[in-house]
Amino acid sequence: MSIKLILRDNKFSGPLSKGIGNLTNLVRLDIFSNEFLGPIPDAFRNLKNLKFFVAHSNKFTGDIPRSLSNSPNLSLLNVRNNSLDGPIRLNCTAMVSLASLDLATNRFTGTIPDNLPSCQHLNNINIARNNFTGEIPESFKNFQSLSYFSLSNSSISNLYSALRILQQCKNLTTLVLSLNFRDEELPSNPTLYFEKLKILVIANCRLRGLVPQWLSASKQLQLLDLSWNHFVGTIPPWLGDFRDLFYLDLSNNSFTGEIPKSLTRLPSLIDRKISLEEPSPDFSFFIKSSVSARKLQYNQVWSFPPTLDLSCNNLRGPIWPEFGNLRKLHVFVLRFNNLTGSIPSSLAGMSSLETLDLSHNKLSGTIPSSLVRLSFLSKFNVANNQLHGMIPVGGQFPTFPNSSFEGNNLCGDHAASPCASSEGLPIEPPEYQQATDFINEMLIGMAAGMAFGFVFGASLFQATLRYPGPMKKLWSRLKLPT
Repeated sequence: MSIKLILRDNKFSGPLSKGIGNLTNLVRLDIFSNEFLGPIPDAFRNLKNLKFFVAHSNKFTGDIPRSLSNSPNLSLLNVRNNSLDGPIRLNCTAMVSLASLDLATNRFTGTIPDNLPSCQHLNNINIARNNFTGEIPESFKNFQSLSYFSLSNSSISNLYSALRILQQCKNLTTLVLSLNFRDEELPSNPTLYFEKLKILVIANCRLRGLVPQWLSASKQLQLLDLSWNHFVGTIPPWLGDFRDLFYLDLSNNSFTGEIPKSLTRLPSLIDRKISLEEPSPDFSFFIKSSVSARKLQYNQVWSFPPTLDLSCNNLRGPIWPEFGNLRKLHVFVLRFNNLTGSIPSSLAGMSSLETLDLSHNKLSGTIPSSLVRLSFLSKFNVANNQLHGMIPVGGQFPTFPNSSFEGNNLCGDHAASPCASSEGLPIEPPEYQQATDFINEMLIGMAAGMAFGFVFGASLFQATLRYPGPMKKLWSRLKLPT
């Protein structure tokens, strides 16, 4: 008889009882989101049937019990968000069934265990936010089962070596390496190739150089985050060639030049289709800061909003009207650049848009009234540009704060000054009014013509009576009948 013990999301506190080891038929133990503290008891020796141990979000300390690391049927081990410490010691030769390992947000130290590839079925690894040092082990080049690997926020070094090794993991689809490799350069070696890579996150590393050409060969890429680095040069136009790319974050770099027009043709932002095979619900991707500076944790790839974030660079030139074709885009952020020209009215075609931030640029003209049609728009900011005229009325605009419009010459309910009667958006007369105006103009023209003809005819008649000789000669020259 199989036993599942589910004690999650309570307020249990104190140490976990060693008596747990007497439940020899236990298959699943879920004790996450409690307040258990102290070491995890070394009481798993007799739990030969245990497949799932989920103990994240507690206050456990110490290391992983030796008996737990010898469980032959254990498929999922999740102890993230505790205070576990010391080096990771797992008997991967014995853990023949382990498929998902989540040790993130603890205090583990030392190097990344080089025996992890010995877990032949291990495909999900999250060891982010620990205190590891050193480099990716050479043994990882034989890690053929590895699919998801998150190693963010440690002190790992030698990015070139890491990429050289990990490219040999032929089933790797997700790679998160943020907050490592400080002040290194993203390698441009053309031999680097990640055939199946769908998610690549190398953010907050202060990396230097250009976006390398070898990335263009990862044709299945769906999510690319290179934010908060020191990349220079222009944004590569080939980024618009990825058929499945729906999330692109290049913010907080030093990119120059115009926005590539190819980004207005990203197929997945016109007709979004995601085919990524989802990981276990117990496996988290990474924590990301939102536009509003809130921390967001994404547990599945489909939870990411379709995003194009090019903010905080040195981009210049216009916002292409063709961006209005991206009907599936949810977040469009271009703030803190040097963009010029007007805000295209065609952006109203981005019918799924929730966030539009164009603040801190050099945009001119008016705010297009067509934007009131964006019914899902919840965050809008055009502050500190060179805009003028009336702030549109209607749609979601009454819900936006005054700070979204400051630093311009705008008028209206959200601005410092009301609009004068002559200001604002031109109002088109209704169709029946246009028709009436046309008829009136036509009648006035006809009346004027008739009056002129009458006066001219009367004058000729009087002249004929008064001067019959000369007028007869005039009629004969004009060959008109008298």
